[in-house]
Amino acid sequence: MDWRISKTVILAAAALGVSVLATAQSNPNNSAVNPYAGSVQAVPATPGVRVLSLDDAILFGIQNNLALTIAKDQQQTADAEKLQLVNVLLPNISLHGETGVHQYDLEALGFHPSILPEFAKLLPPGTSLSAFHLVTKVDTTIGQVNFSQDLFNWSGYDVWRAAQAAQKAAFYNAQSSRGLVVLNVGTAYLQALAARSQVDYAQALLKTDATLLDQAHQEHLAGTAANLDELRARVQYQQQQQAVIAAQDNFEKAKIALNRQIGLAPEQQIQLSDTEPYAELQPMTIEAARAEAYENRQDFQMLKQELRVAELERRATAHQRYPTLTFGGNWGVTGITGGVYHETFAAVGTLSVPIFEEGKIRGDNDVAQAQLDEIRSRMEDLTTKIDQQLRDSLLDLETAEETVKVARSNVHLATTALDQTQQRFQAGVTDNLPVAEAQSTLAAAQTQYVNSVYQLNQARLGLARNLGIVDTQYKTYLQGKAPASQTGQ
Repeated sequence: MDWRISKTVILAAAALGVSVLATAQSNPNNSAVNPYAGSVQAVPATPGVRVLSLDDAILFGIQNNLALTIAKDQQQTADAEKLQLVNVLLPNISLHGETGVHQYDLEALGFHPSILPEFAKLLPPGTSLSAFHLVTKVDTTIGQVNFSQDLFNWSGYDVWRAAQAAQKAAFYNAQSSRGLVVLNVGTAYLQALAARSQVDYAQALLKTDATLLDQAHQEHLAGTAANLDELRARVQYQQQQQAVIAAQDNFEKAKIALNRQIGLAPEQQIQLSDTEPYAELQPMTIEAARAEAYENRQDFQMLKQELRVAELERRATAHQRYPTLTFGGNWGVTGITGGVYHETFAAVGTLSVPIFEEGKIRGDNDVAQAQLDEIRSRMEDLTTKIDQQLRDSLLDLETAEETVKVARSNVHLATTALDQTQQRFQAGVTDNLPVAEAQSTLAAAQTQYVNSVYQLNQARLGLARNLGIVDTQYKTYLQGKAPASQTGQ
């Protein structure tokens, strides 16, 4: 019996979990290398514009995202494999029937002609030995029910328990993929919100430039301003038009990428109904974060089950030295076709004791021990990695919050400076060059503010992901509320 179970699910899950974050950062929209950027089916396009909230986007992502679908398929594979291995412990019952013409050479089977006189008394009266042929044909029919079961197979029982642990590992892998889907879809939605904010800011500045251009034109016609002022205002207006076009292009691309991740048709027009959230999140200590992550991280739980699989498989190799006890038998009828049938049965118990299979058993044990050592090393690495990820997330969150505060202050100062510069220009104290400079400063400050808010929300989702609760508490973290584990709920 093969003591090992398939490693397809476990290895695929581990590879997917290790590489997905780096892949998502380097190739965020390439589903060929990042399955979280793709979807398995497209929701049919509907006429008009579909209003899409963050909750709707995440729901579509969970239903259609490619990576989560793959993880669910792997879970089904583990379930099917467990069903295959349970056959080691269950009875096997089969029906067997056959009919056919058989030719036998009795001499080849040991019936020498010299012993034929011994059978003379068995022949009917008046029958001579010349009627007894050593080569004969018979038409027989057999029907029977066969039964077999392992009564004692310690190694097989270990493999069955390993399959149960592998099934749990596949479940945790699917749950971990669900969290990554929420993280990626949430990030894509926030990115689209940030792109929309850039469009709004660019359009607002374009309106301001249009007003300044009209004022410069009127002053030039009245002879109170030089033609240079009007030319400078027109250049500024056209540059802002370019900024609006670029911002709108980025916004449309962000929506297309979001559609791709959640399974909406590429041509589906969507309207984001949520606004970009901003609120301060209650602080969390590294000790509390670490405890919550060890409890909720699905990849950590998956690796614990992988470790359990490896331990049981190593035990199975050692238990190959133990004897196995099986029972088998059958019941049926046998006879000449169309004639009299006779009942037949068999009941056989078999005890198999491995006397010398050292090469195979030791080889299996070495392979299982190497796999166990590898998973233990991965467990130690993941434990340290979780601590590092949490510390990085807490630092990123703290830095992002401070950056947002500074960026918001810069927007306020730049807006005030632009307003005062416009007043000086309207009063004829100065030309419109300082106005253009102040507007450029405001545009840069607004861009920085949008990016900082996006990075803050991304850091919040990243922290929730590293804690293992992004799929259940993503809104709590985005809205800056206290997580359920900290409020005693």
